[in-house]
Amino acid sequence: MTRTEKSQFIEALSTQLQESEYFYVTDSSALTVEQVNILRRQLFENGIEMKVVKNTLMRKALDKLPPEKNVSQLYEALKGPTSIMFTEVANAPAKILKEFRKTHDKPVLKAAYIDSDVFLGDEQIGTLSELKSKEDLLGEVIGLLQSPARNVLAALQSGSQTLAGLVKALEERGAGN
Repeated sequence: MTRTEKSQFIEALSTQLQESEYFYVTDSSALTVEQVNILRRQLFENGIEMKVVKNTLMRKALDKLPPEKNVSQLYEALKGPTSIMFTEVANAPAKILKEFRKTHDKPVLKAAYIDSDVFLGDEQIGTLSELKSKEDLLGEVIGLLQSPARNVLAALQSGSQTLAGLVKALEERGAGN
């Protein structure tokens, strides 16, 4: 790779890192070509892009990011072979890695970047796979917001005879005066 190609790659990687809310840093070095192809197919089917990168180029791309991106903890994960998984759903790569690891020893999770939070270490796969997507969280919030209104309506509907009886009694009392 020439110096110009390296600088173009660093620039493109830096832009992709800047625009991505979620990415995973893994080590998939011990996988066979067939295993890597199976993993890549699963990732592709779930809208996840996987790139193998050199640590020095990754460091240079991370250096170009603004401080508010909060990627400084990722530097310690950049040892040994590195691949990056870019995703739009925070927990999708973790779910795939967890499932893939039932039959394989790798890829090992080095780090994950989720909305300016960094998760370091392979033991984080379980935690990351249980994260809820934005859609799931929005659904829960909407359900919680609708719950009080549903309870009021249900109470009014179930007590409609009682309410009607109360109104009738009040009318009779008012008419008797």
